[in-house]
Amino acid sequence: MKNIKKLFIVTAVFLLCAGCKKVLDKKPEGIQTEENFFLDPKQAVLGINAVYDVASWDEGPGAGHNYEWMYGDVMSEDAEKGSTPGDFPTITDLKKWRVDPANSPSGSTYNNMWQGIFRANTVIKNLTIATWDQQLKNRIMGEAYFMRGYFYFYMARLFGGMPLFDAPVLPSQFGTTPRADLAATLKFVEEDFKKAKDLLPEKSAYAAADLGRATKGAANAYLARVILYQIGTVNTNGHTMQEVYDITNAITNSGQYRLMANYAQIFEDEGENSGESIFEIQFKATSESWGPIKAGTTNNIIQNNRKLWGWGFNNPTTSLGNEFEPNDPRKAASMYKDGDIVQGIKQVIDFPNENATGYLNRKAAILKPLEAKASGQNIRKFRYADVLLMKAEAAAGINKEQEARDILNQIRDRARLSSKPKGSIEGTLTYEPTGAPENTLPPIDASVTGAALKAAIMHERRVELAEESLHLWDQIRWGTYLSSLPADVRANAMARSITGGVNPVPVLPIPQSEVQSWGLQQNAGY
Repeated sequence: MKNIKKLFIVTAVFLLCAGCKKVLDKKPEGIQTEENFFLDPKQAVLGINAVYDVASWDEGPGAGHNYEWMYGDVMSEDAEKGSTPGDFPTITDLKKWRVDPANSPSGSTYNNMWQGIFRANTVIKNLTIATWDQQLKNRIMGEAYFMRGYFYFYMARLFGGMPLFDAPVLPSQFGTTPRADLAATLKFVEEDFKKAKDLLPEKSAYAAADLGRATKGAANAYLARVILYQIGTVNTNGHTMQEVYDITNAITNSGQYRLMANYAQIFEDEGENSGESIFEIQFKATSESWGPIKAGTTNNIIQNNRKLWGWGFNNPTTSLGNEFEPNDPRKAASMYKDGDIVQGIKQVIDFPNENATGYLNRKAAILKPLEAKASGQNIRKFRYADVLLMKAEAAAGINKEQEARDILNQIRDRARLSSKPKGSIEGTLTYEPTGAPENTLPPIDASVTGAALKAAIMHERRVELAEESLHLWDQIRWGTYLSSLPADVRANAMARSITGGVNPVPVLPIPQSEVQSWGLQQNAGY
């Protein structure tokens, strides 16, 4: 799929024009229109590629700064903004829950996700008239439902309930469609993932060139995630841990996925689209610089060391470091400090002048590409380890405690046997043994039950998935988020929360321009 990334922009231009009101009764002949574009299966593939494209936008004109780590990591207890104190201060506003609705990076996320929804709806609408290969048509339709669910779920967690559209927006709907509540929005997301899983093939059915596309396993994984999120937030849809268990069990029984043997390899080039990969955003390094018309990502430059070629954002906290058990190899694979050797290069971290905690994110560390602003490192969005940990959480919730313990021990066994990160000796790019003692990460035994087992699962999720933009959402659904905040920040977050459900859900503001032009109700506290 990386090889077709360059074609996204062609289709992007097409789709941005899609849905325009026709002013002539007679359709022009010999001219490509929205309707006839999807009559060609090759062009329909380009159409769905353009939907994926939106998920890759993270910087540049028309895209703004749209990095999920700003939310999932920095707004949680796991990371601080980083870089120099005066660089990108609006991330600090996110962290402290004092965002200006007219000036926030979350506004870029909001706008990008809506472009993705529009493109997905354009594909869904126009595929209904296509008469070519039904198998390919089903797959593309499934991909479109998956991506629409992905975009809506992203927004729902950040902003709350959204206006719901199952087709491209009509002129008559502009400014007249109200926001649904959070529960209804998440129900809409569920339905998209359910449609997707029924239409999509398993991962093994894709050719190598198509790795990275949505699969049945990915749709099931996101379905489990959205249900688990509801169980801890606004569960008026009445979901249960049994549902989460059944969905994750289907994934583990599918035979499509496995844990990589070495944890340290997951975020290296050799870990891309591995057997552990359920969904990841595809990138290809190029020599292109700023702007969204490119194949690479700036996700690495913005998190890498300022003393080398990066900007030094998203600094792991001491709190996260302390969560790791002694000698856990995952700590060095997740965060590094001044003097550590990373990718064969000795690191100098200027704390506190260019760093907020003394640490940087090891999972984003790569050697400098041809153009630092166009890294080719894929962004891992869903790993099989996450599915296993969701299954363990669900198993514990339905009194299958031994199964939950067995899953935790599977995760811990892999970690115990892992190596040091790649290039831990200066001038090399090898994987060296950790030399950890035999009692490292001891197994969870039968004495760990009830609340203690739940705490063990929460611990394992935090260290296994560290710096993967997930911890904020876990904290919110577990009800531990507000208590982790300083008193003044807690008051800000509580004043901006959706309440009345299982746990409060703090939300960011709807961009002021959208409130004014669409007449949308602003979230409380803004």
